Amino acid sequence: MITQETPNADLAELIRTIPDHPKPGIVFRDISTLMLDGGAFASTIDRLAEALEGDPPELIAGTEARGFIFASALAYRLGCGVLMLRKRGKLPGPRVSVEYALEYGTDMLEMHDDACGPGATIVLVDDLIATGGTALAAVELLEGRGSHVRQALFVIDLPDLGGAQRLRDAGVEVHSLITFDGD
Repeated sequence: MITQETPNADLAELIRTIPDHPKPGIVFRDISTLMLDGGAFASTIDRLAEALEGDPPELIAGTEARGFIFASALAYRLGCGVLMLRKRGKLPGPRVSVEYALEYGTDMLEMHDDACGPGATIVLVDDLIATGGTALAAVELLEGRGSHVRQALFVIDLPDLGGAQRLRDAGVEVHSLITFDGD
C-alpha cells in the first residue's frame, strides 16, 4: 500500500497495476503510465541520478527494452555513455553473450565485443528488478569483459522475488526508487 510517507509515493501513484498479466496470479507493474507524465519521468531520472552524485560512471548499461529508455535519459543527465544489452540476434557486429535461466527455459543477453573493457566503471539500469535473472546475467556479461559493475539502479523493486538481494549477494550495490511488497 502506498502512503504519503512512502518514499517516492508521487511516482508510485503513477504506476498502473494490472492483475493477472501476463498470466493468472501475476501482478504486472506498468511503468508506461509514469513515463507518459513528462514531469514525473524527469523527476524519476533526477532521483536516479542522485544515487550517483559526485561519482558518475563511464557508462550506463541498459537492458532491452525499457532499460534503454531509463539508461539513455540518465546517461544524458550525467554526461556519460550508454551501453545497450540486447536480446539474442539483435546486434550486427562482433558480440559477446551470456545465456541465463528463465522460469521455463533460457534467454541470452549480448553486447558488442568492443562496448566496454577492462577497468570500465559501469552502472546497470532497468525499470524493474524482480527475480534478478536478467540483471545478474548483465553483470556477468559486463564483468566478463573486465569491467566493474559497481551499482544497479531500478525504478521499481519487487523485494519478495529476491532479485535485489541476489545482486547484493553478488557484490553489486542496489538502489531502487519504489518498492512494491507482496508482488
